[in-house]
Amino acid sequence: MTKQTHAFQAEVKQILHLVTHSLYSNKEIFLRELVSNASDACDKLRFEALDNNALFEDQPNLEVRVLFDAEAKTITIRDNGIGMSAEEAASHLGTIAKSGTREFMAKLEGDQKKDANLIGQFGVGFYSGFIVADRITVETRRAGAPSDQGVRWSSEGTGEYELEAITRATRGTDVILHLRDEEAEFLNTWKLKSIIGKYSDHISLPILMQKEEWDAEASKQVKKDEWETVNKAAALWARSKSDITDAEYQEFYKQISYDSEAPLAYTHNRVEGRSEYTQLLYVPAKAPMDMWNRDKRGGVKLYVKRVFIMDDAEALMPVYLRFVKGVIDSADLPLNVSRELLQESRDVKAIREGSTKRVLGMLESLADSDDAQERARYLKFWGEFGAVLKEGIGEDFANRERLAKLFRFASTHADEGVSFADYVSRMKEGQEAIYVITADSLAAAKASPQLEIFKKKGIEVLLLVDRVDEWMLSHLYEFEGKELQSVAKGGVDLDKLLDDDEKKQAEAVAESFKPTLDKLKAALADRAKDVRVTTRLVDSPACLVTDEGDMSGHLARMLKQAGQTAPKTQPILEVNAEHALVKRMAGDDSRFDDLAHILFDQALLAEGGQLEDPAAYVARVTKLLSA
Repeated sequence: MTKQTHAFQAEVKQILHLVTHSLYSNKEIFLRELVSNASDACDKLRFEALDNNALFEDQPNLEVRVLFDAEAKTITIRDNGIGMSAEEAASHLGTIAKSGTREFMAKLEGDQKKDANLIGQFGVGFYSGFIVADRITVETRRAGAPSDQGVRWSSEGTGEYELEAITRATRGTDVILHLRDEEAEFLNTWKLKSIIGKYSDHISLPILMQKEEWDAEASKQVKKDEWETVNKAAALWARSKSDITDAEYQEFYKQISYDSEAPLAYTHNRVEGRSEYTQLLYVPAKAPMDMWNRDKRGGVKLYVKRVFIMDDAEALMPVYLRFVKGVIDSADLPLNVSRELLQESRDVKAIREGSTKRVLGMLESLADSDDAQERARYLKFWGEFGAVLKEGIGEDFANRERLAKLFRFASTHADEGVSFADYVSRMKEGQEAIYVITADSLAAAKASPQLEIFKKKGIEVLLLVDRVDEWMLSHLYEFEGKELQSVAKGGVDLDKLLDDDEKKQAEAVAESFKPTLDKLKAALADRAKDVRVTTRLVDSPACLVTDEGDMSGHLARMLKQAGQTAPKTQPILEVNAEHALVKRMAGDDSRFDDLAHILFDQALLAEGGQLEDPAAYVARVTKLLSA
């Protein structure tokens, strides 16, 4: 292959422009990314060599070497891993097929601080080299290929790259960074060692650098022909907990998650018994930008006897815990395990159950702590991941009670942090149900007319405002024997909230209002399933409720927003017979129908619904105001 010039994929051009001109914080991240890529290349070789030991050629020991040349102003990251063919070099270095690229660019183009830590989150770590280099050369040969099938890739990080064939005796890859003049600080042993120690100490492969000695005659450090390992070269999770500092745990988390913040909590355990495995699991402090991206794989890294098998092993963690990061190292699984085999393995099921319990236990220790700061940390977690955790109610029957105890809500008594246990402890004497309401926002929930009788009686109602809450209620029916009841359902027994005098008064009002009620039913026959007098309203003239078994208006609106068709059902209009507007209607035959429709439309708007015919509503209100 003669030298060929190719254009970068459009997304790569955008990323390279942003990397070159926008990323300026924490430049040293480039070495972390390139060493991590080199380590991955060695892991891939070890995995492929399980079926073809000849791929090791004459180099059975896998390693990463970091070299620099102060005079040439270059840094080289060398690995003897899997290497690349010409097609792979063009594919991996010239195009990006990773999901999230667009989000990555949007993040960098926004008003937030340009942070190089973002580069690793979207699978574009190689391009971080252009933070410090004005040219990158990659020389590589795939393991098992003849020496004359080496490849040289080079680019100045603009719109093009060059590919040419070379002869390369050894397998693996050299990434050579030609540094800009102003980046000379990276051209010394101490600086590179300190970066490796900070970000890559946990990597289980040895990272080697040339030893140096002082040359008195030249008055400078000179390199020797000896190499030394500059990282611990031991898998962090395989070490004893007593030998690992909190700082080391945090740095390892940042390395595997590409998160610049420390984790909220972590757990490190060796499990023995029917299945033997080690788990090092982290709960992040913040939700990733792509947590709701359906194309994004979730899961932890899987190792078998310290041999890397795969990223994002989804079978090892339930979907509702997809935010958990970490490593699971099994002593029992076969080295050639596939994603399909993971779904069927009994050992994997045991690991999944054990890891789920461990994560829930970690969250329980925060949520139930006597320390106010720990509980505050849990509320921070809930704000980031609570909506995801709620998915577990329908997915994980075995842990349903544990999950329900972890849930936190706003209520009419508090804006956040109310657990079911808190609610039950404050229930009024004789109260049998846990009352809830779903809405699009906290403000809408608080303002709902359906709460009026509960506020008057001082009865707490949980305010559920996450999109997942309607779905959650279809799977969570009770807590510790107390039924969950939606105040938006017509079946709520409001009589239990009234004393004897109030019940007698309500019966008398309903009897006297019967003629008006019949007229309302006739006027709204095509819009309301039923019209009835209610005691739930105090200040509002009317509200809409859903019949038992029917889909709520809130859920129907969410389905419509998602492009799905909701079953056609009519709501029930409940009327406050003692409200001034309702009393006025009773004696206004000429405008009764208009007032009835205005009453219905206002109730619909109050619950967050949309009018089917806004123009008709405006015309009726205008007519009423002009009279």
